[in-house]
Amino acid sequence: MPTSWTTLVLPSLLFGAGAVAVADPATVAGSYAANVKVLRNGIYPLDVVDEIEVATRPKVEAFLAKKVAAGTNNNCTLANAAVRREWSDLSVAEREEYVKAVQCLMKLPARAPKDKFPGAISRFDDFVAYHMTHAMELHDNYHLFPAHKHFVWVYEKALRDECGYKGYQPYMNYDRYARDPINSPMFNGNSSSMGGNGEPDPNYKGVAQPGRTPNIIASGGGGGCVKSGPFSDMVVSLGPTSMASYRNLPKNPRADGTGANPRCLRRDINRNAAMGATADHAYKLLTQSKDINTFYNTLLGSPVPKGDPYPWGIHTAGHYIHAVDPGGDAATSPGDPVFYFHHGALDRLWWLWQMQDPDNRLNAVPMVGNVGHGGHGGMKAKRQGRVTDPTKMQIDLAWLTDKPIPLMEAHDQLGSNGGQYCYIYI
Repeated sequence: MPTSWTTLVLPSLLFGAGAVAVADPATVAGSYAANVKVLRNGIYPLDVVDEIEVATRPKVEAFLAKKVAAGTNNNCTLANAAVRREWSDLSVAEREEYVKAVQCLMKLPARAPKDKFPGAISRFDDFVAYHMTHAMELHDNYHLFPAHKHFVWVYEKALRDECGYKGYQPYMNYDRYARDPINSPMFNGNSSSMGGNGEPDPNYKGVAQPGRTPNIIASGGGGGCVKSGPFSDMVVSLGPTSMASYRNLPKNPRADGTGANPRCLRRDINRNAAMGATADHAYKLLTQSKDINTFYNTLLGSPVPKGDPYPWGIHTAGHYIHAVDPGGDAATSPGDPVFYFHHGALDRLWWLWQMQDPDNRLNAVPMVGNVGHGGHGGMKAKRQGRVTDPTKMQIDLAWLTDKPIPLMEAHDQLGSNGGQYCYIYI
């Protein structure tokens, strides 16, 4: 650990039991220590991925310094960069503020075309509707990382601009919760959680994983309606689609799942899934992926890890920590608000991998034969008639945002997108 960080214990009213690291004010301008307040929940010691993040800070400083010198940072510096933090590193009040912002988005009217998405009843549903329409493209090798980066950023912007949220999108450190997710700050069902588990449903068996051993992410004992926490009264409207991993659900009046189908949020908070995304999995991903193809495939669990009792790949594991409906449906998965914590976590891992060697990794694009979704719905991208040069591609989120952006702009979160991207992960 760098010696420029000191640790202070916070009162239990903030974190239950916690610790923060704060900067030494004597350090040089432009450094993390001079500009970034690092908050830590003392219940959770740094894991090996957190340690990589700490060790990567000088590389980020050097990367930004080079951009500043070249005039390409678009005014983004560590002094004004937004900080995305792990959920349990937020205070209870900050978590509750985030929950209220999500609930606010669920009450605002939808903007998605009503003729195409009669089931979209809120601004929150707008994001689900887009994901349903563009699921194949969002999950091909070109778009999985950058398009989801932009998707999460636009969602964060909606929370801030439309619902008065003062913070930034938190992410989920899977390792903190993997061994007992039901009792974690994320899923324990209290007012500062993202809601609790679903009621037991004996008909829910889990999520099939063909070609893997075991070949199913077995049920964690939930599967029914969520009846505890801030989202116990949430109404799920869109879906299910043909990609749903559980068939015993109310049928949508439209074959494509876009009709109004009001029902409860269903979850299976699942240790069997979460254990496939522990810190040792992420550490191997970051340290053994020497090129972007390896990073991409390893994230998707390809080739299938041998001798691993949880061989899902981090992408699939993170999705099915909170499976069933809509979280168990590859198309409608943003309908469970935990989706954004998972894709924030993936964005963090991609960023950490890039920052190990930004000159060579920042604009690296996976170019692999298998462009599927790593066991999450078995999607395959259709390339016929499509642009295959990533430098000529765009990310167009339609009704979610004002205008498209070039795909490659979403490879850099420190000054790209006209300077609108300016954030780091702690």
